[in-house]
Amino acid sequence: MSNILISGKISLNEHVHRIVQNGAAFFVHYWGVMPKHYDNLTHKHSFFEVCYVVEGKGIYIDEDCTYSLKENTMFFSRPDVHHQIKSESGLFLLYVGFELIESESSEDWKQIIEEAKKCSEVVIDVNEDTIAPLIWKSLLIQATKAEPTSFEGILTNLAYSLILSLLQTFVPYSHPNNHKIVHKKSSIIHTQAKLYIKDNLSTPLKLTNVATHLHISSRQLSRLFRSELGVSYSDYVQNERIQKAAILLKTTDLSIKDIAEETGFTTVHYFTRVFTSALRCSPGRFRALYTKLKTTTYIQISQLPFTSCYALKVEGFLF
Repeated sequence: MSNILISGKISLNEHVHRIVQNGAAFFVHYWGVMPKHYDNLTHKHSFFEVCYVVEGKGIYIDEDCTYSLKENTMFFSRPDVHHQIKSESGLFLLYVGFELIESESSEDWKQIIEEAKKCSEVVIDVNEDTIAPLIWKSLLIQATKAEPTSFEGILTNLAYSLILSLLQTFVPYSHPNNHKIVHKKSSIIHTQAKLYIKDNLSTPLKLTNVATHLHISSRQLSRLFRSELGVSYSDYVQNERIQKAAILLKTTDLSIKDIAEETGFTTVHYFTRVFTSALRCSPGRFRALYTKLKTTTYIQISQLPFTSCYALKVEGFLF
């Protein structure tokens, strides 16, 4: 295996130095594979260097801190920081030296690199089947498969993925679009929550039960409604029950008792009290007044003088 990785290193050093993707431009100074690395002198770089221990034991000295090295340890040398590697038996190392070309990179990437320079956790134990080691070995092996110029796109993509995964190892969430990804994921969960509530209004819809259904914590679900809609989970559910009840009163001949059950209210009395408080009109009166009207459009209102944050829009005015 070491001969294959060394062959891949030679190929990469000949063909893969400049990587431009997703708003980042990286220059790779060198790709390294060393089956037996012993001691070196204390030194520093003007760029980042990441090393991965494939086999062996040793120590890594970063300024005044000393760390143990063993199989599947990854360590991060930051620019202008003195460091040293020592090993009596020899370390099998994969390593890469790179830097961001700031003049060709986005502000987001510049910020990520500044955070990486301040990274405090510079030695991390990883599993050999985690992303960075797998990509690293795949990249080296791929570089030996054929004339690299024929696979330039594949090698460049793998090299970018490796550098990104290395940065993420030491600077969690170090991706310029990560906040968008998190927001998108939250929005998807929020949409699923609203659909589940809408389709199951006749049930109790306890926060814990809905959170379990969505495979998230109750606290996370509660915070999601606060951040996305500015209302509590319980208020949102109650508003949905009232909305559905208003539509059923207007469009069906169901009894008020049946509507109360259909919308999850435990008793007719409780339904009547909540509905009247929210829309300032009892269910019976609401049905008598608005059954013949065509409008069933509901809009969200944030400053109405009653509990619900919804109101009924009827022929141009708010009820």
